[in-house]
Amino acid sequence: MNASQLKLTYIGGPTALLEFGGLRLLTDPTFDAPGGEYTTGPVTLRKIMGPALGSDAIGLLDAVLLTHDHHFDNLDHAGRALLGNMERVFTTKEGALRLGRNVIGLAAWDSVDLQTHGGALRVTATPAQHGPADSDRGPVIGFILASVHIPEEGIYISGDTVWFEGVAEVARRFEIHTVVLFMGAARVPAVGSHHLTMTATEGTQVAHAFPRAMIVPLHFEGWAHFSESREVITRAFDRAGLTGRLQWPELGRTISIARQSALT
Repeated sequence: MNASQLKLTYIGGPTALLEFGGLRLLTDPTFDAPGGEYTTGPVTLRKIMGPALGSDAIGLLDAVLLTHDHHFDNLDHAGRALLGNMERVFTTKEGALRLGRNVIGLAAWDSVDLQTHGGALRVTATPAQHGPADSDRGPVIGFILASVHIPEEGIYISGDTVWFEGVAEVARRFEIHTVVLFMGAARVPAVGSHHLTMTATEGTQVAHAFPRAMIVPLHFEGWAHFSESREVITRAFDRAGLTGRLQWPELGRTISIARQSALT
């Protein structure tokens, strides 16, 4: 298994096809058309951009990596329908209870090994904090993807989180060569001015915490509640002298991300 190569196809929002270690994995499935409104309690989310690829164009998948099931911008109606056809879905323990038979619930630091033609890929759940510490946005996890032969080295998918001690702990435990970072500084009126996902400034903190990793932004557009655009993120990295650490996904296209061992 080539532990240093990732192919990523950006579908939209938090949804990307990851090809790594001989496996095809999908993050947070969102395949609804744009224009919909989704209400949960006091929060209404508006989808303003559709997927670059439909779910029928994805092909066979080995697993879905679902950071959480209870927010529509991470699992919309078409995404939920897709889960029923999947052999394996990894998500939070609470989400697994809600979603059913083919879903495996993981708590932070739990691991599951997936067999590949060249060995096995270890999927490890990571902690996430979806907003300020005193808000209750429900449980969320991120993921590490790594070879079982080098489990401390791999790819980090942050999920919906702000910068907090749990992210710093991931950096201490793992040697990460790619961070797929959910950004956009999501904000909703129900929690005031607080951001619920990484700000651009927090993204530069992540880059410093993972000094050998490329940062691939995800989940920064496509929904009305994002408050920081690609341009805002790019400027923050430019000001921090980290321009070379960003690799932007291309909507509907596949990019290759190789390990950057010389980064400091």
